[in-house]
Amino acid sequence: MAFLEEASEDDRVKLLSDLFEYYEMTYQTEYDKDAEDNGAFSPVFDSKYCNLYKKCKEIINREKNKTMPLVDAANEVKQQFSSDYLSSQIDLMLDMQEKNPTEAIGKAKELIESCCKTILESSGIQYDKNWDLNKLSGQTMLQLGLMPDNIKGTNSVDIIAKALLGNLQQVALRMAELRNPYGSGHGKSASFKSLPVRYARLAVGSSITLVRFLWDTYSEKSK
Repeated sequence: MAFLEEASEDDRVKLLSDLFEYYEMTYQTEYDKDAEDNGAFSPVFDSKYCNLYKKCKEIINREKNKTMPLVDAANEVKQQFSSDYLSSQIDLMLDMQEKNPTEAIGKAKELIESCCKTILESSGIQYDKNWDLNKLSGQTMLQLGLMPDNIKGTNSVDIIAKALLGNLQQVALRMAELRNPYGSGHGKSASFKSLPVRYARLAVGSSITLVRFLWDTYSEKSK
């Protein structure tokens, strides 16, 4: 219980999944009346435990589907950055999705900002500390050759790629617009109400997707 209180969301899901897997391997006859009896040590089928098993299975699957794909992408971003600060920020952002959506939205914006600054600094490009996120991301995409105008072709693939890059460019802009009224970092009035958790998940997922794409592009160009 102490571990569950302090662990990140992905670590909690992993622990519960492992424990659940152990239960399935060891106590199958308890919840599955068609399971093969392995002798005296096999527990007897119990309809109460069967119903409890089904409910727990639904919860575990729901949590795994909700967190694991995002966590995998986040862990990859953490490894690529190799920064203790950014790793801690990503962990905090993931953990805050459920507990504090306002904080998670703020961290999502900061992650994009940190990524862009890191890429520009590593590329020897100076930036103004007063640049907003839209300017930072724009300069980063320009440096990486990711601006929609860079694609000159007219076939269907080029048209789709150009549209996708245009949408990607909007992620940073909209993230900043979302963070200002609904994210951390600005004072809020007493009447402030945070957005539902699903918006925090959208912000966090979008920021990780954008950061991963920018960093992958930067890494390929740096080879």
